[in-house]
Parts: sequence; structure tokens; C-alpha cells
Amino acid sequence: MRLSTLKALNQERAARRAAVLVTELSGVEPERLVRAGESADNPALDAEIALRLRTGKSGRVEIAGQSFFLTVKVPPPRLVVIGAVHISQALAPMALASGFDVTIIDPRTAFATPERFAGLDLRPVWPEDVDLAALLDPYTALAALTHDPKIDDTPLKAALEAGCFYVGALGSRKTHGRRLDRLAASGISDKALARIDAPIGLDIGASNPAEIAVSVLAAIILALRGAKGG
Repeated sequence: MRLSTLKALNQERAARRAAVLVTELSGVEPERLVRAGESADNPALDAEIALRLRTGKSGRVEIAGQSFFLTVKVPPPRLVVIGAVHISQALAPMALASGFDVTIIDPRTAFATPERFAGLDLRPVWPEDVDLAALLDPYTALAALTHDPKIDDTPLKAALEAGCFYVGALGSRKTHGRRLDRLAASGISDKALARIDAPIGLDIGASNPAEIAVSVLAAIILALRGAKGG
């Protein structure tokens, strides 16, 4: 790999931006770095790059008689949980085991304790006091679990604005209807609001916090990897 390419790749990694190193295996074309959102000036190759960015899988591909190796570099997925609740206690270790970086935010210090969330990035503060712009990005999922609009609404809005790949919120359809009204009044578009998964998680008939946590993580992985998982 050329030094200039390595430097560019390291810059993308530090900024939590995805990129693909495209190597034409015959050696006729020089290697090139295609950043997320950029075009390789080849529609078929662009489609393959988009798929690889979604799945995070590197590999060899054949495009119009040419062989390429696509080296995919994507940020580690992150899960930001709003609410240090029982569901969060079950969800956090499962998400960690699945490869997610996990952050828990809850200003209620009776719930947000190191004893309940040992070893995690725990922030016992109001979401407004967190640099959400630095924490939320297209490789981050956000799960709002407090039922309290004073805690949930700000990060939900920030997650939609940041393009998080998954945004979910706990609550009944009636509760979510009121939530949509509040967020719409704050300037969020109907298209963006439609991205909120609520009631949160896959419908597996979950009836306790651990089962709800399973349904939430399953929905997040589905959103990250796609229905076929690449």
C-alpha cells in the first residue's frame, strides 16, 4: 500500500468514516481509496462497494472481466443507550459480545451506577450535557429506553440528524404518537420521523426486560447488516 493511501485511510479511520481500498488484481490500474459516498466511476463496482460497506466484508469480486479485491474499513459499530434501565442491563453485555462499543446515558444517578453497568462507558448526565455530535454517526445505533421525553427526545432528534443507522424508542403506539408530535414540532421531517423504530425491537412476543433486549439487539443487527446479512 502506498504511504499516501495509508495516511488517507488512517484519517478516515480516526474520523469514524468508512472507506474501501480498491485493488485491481492485474496491476494495470493503481490502487485507490473510495470513501463512503464517493463513486468509483463504475456503476457495477459502486454497487458492490455499497454492499461491502453495509456488510463490512472484504473480498474479491469480478466486474466486467476485471478482478478486484475490496478491502473494507468501517468503524466499529456503536450503540448508545438512553436510560440505565433493566432492559439496558441485559442489552449492554449482549451488544458488547456482538462487537458493539456501548455507551449508556442517564441523568438519574440512582440508576446510572457503576455497579449496574460495570466496565461500560457510563455517563450519568443529561443528554444535553453530552457532545452528541461527536458520539452519533452513521455507524451508531441509538436506543431510547426511559419513557421520559425530557431524557429521550433530545438524543432521538440528534440521532436522526446524524444519520444513525438505527434509531429506536421504547413505548406504546400512543406514546410514540405523542413523541412524533413533539419531534415534528421541533422541526424533524416526516421522512426522518418514519425511521424511528417504535415500539422498539423485532416483534418476537417479548415479555420481560431480557427478552425485550434480545428483540432490540436483533433489530439493530438487522438494520446494520440487512435482511440477508450480506
